[in-house]
Amino acid sequence: MSAAAPMVADLRAESDALDALVADLAPAQWATPTPAPGWTIAHQIAHLLWTDRVALTAVTDEDGFAAVLAEAAKDPDGFVDAAAEELAATPPDRLLAAWRDTRARLHDALLAVTEGRKLPWFGPPMSAASMATARLMETWAHGLDVADALGVRRPPTARLRSIAHIGVRTRDFAFAINGLVPPQDPFLVRLRAPDGSTWSWGPDDAAQRVTGSAEDFCLLVTQRRPRTELDVSATGADAQTWLGIAQAFAGPPGPGR
Repeated sequence: MSAAAPMVADLRAESDALDALVADLAPAQWATPTPAPGWTIAHQIAHLLWTDRVALTAVTDEDGFAAVLAEAAKDPDGFVDAAAEELAATPPDRLLAAWRDTRARLHDALLAVTEGRKLPWFGPPMSAASMATARLMETWAHGLDVADALGVRRPPTARLRSIAHIGVRTRDFAFAINGLVPPQDPFLVRLRAPDGSTWSWGPDDAAQRVTGSAEDFCLLVTQRRPRTELDVSATGADAQTWLGIAQAFAGPPGPGR
């Protein structure tokens, strides 16, 4: 079995859960604004289609992906929005069909990646498992935008563990991208899972600590809710700073949704 198989299974499940939210929408509902300024539900699915296509290119055509990077370098701040804007104009039935086809091919391609191969991306190269986890994080976050637009409350699942893991792993990146020196000391991150169990990263005796709800931690690191609304607390000055800048996604610091 591929080492990426568990992550790909979670990615499939998360994608299917979002698909279920939009599958029966009337065409006019795809124009519903989401909390992301200027983005409708169509933009959200268009963005996932585009990123899944680019991820598939990274797996199957590294030269083609290098061309994507070169194009992105011409407009680092606007190329993502431009891609979403272009694809969002696609009729909803065709947009949904294209996303279904692309994501299915991506999932299958990730399962076929040879062990030890690193896939190119906009940040450091990553394994197939890491690529699947990154796609899971983004699918969950943009799915939340869609759910909020529709007034739907999605129940948290065990899939959040992988998203929380990215949030923990990107601690130093969050400091660096904000022009700060990453702390040398390890942090303890201890979160309450949806089933009531505990997910934990770091040494138990760490002076810098983050505790609270796993779902709320994921909302924080994907910048989908303001910190003041979340059950996430910090002990220690460095941990306090981190919660104010945490981001699980690549790219420059975002202002939050």
